[in-house]
Amino acid sequence: MTLLRSFRITAILEGISYLLLFGVGMPLKYAADITQPNIYIGYVHGFLFIAYVVLAVWLCRKMSWSLKRFGILFIASLLPFGTFYADRKYLKE
Repeated sequence: MTLLRSFRITAILEGISYLLLFGVGMPLKYAADITQPNIYIGYVHGFLFIAYVVLAVWLCRKMSWSLKRFGILFIASLLPFGTFYADRKYLKE
């Protein structure tokens, strides 16, 4: 598996975990006072976020991409649906 493909898969999984955190975990925590799912979703999302950033740095260095492109990829990880947009716009093989 290539580095780009690994990064794309991580980006999609990170985006899904982000949406699960805000769409499932937070409502359960604050509306229903059920905190357990939020903890586990948060752990998974944290791991995937760190993996996303590390792979983004590695990929940008390997592919000689600009700091601007890295910045776009990083900001995409902070926005809901951002990683899906970045995948479609910047990461298509």
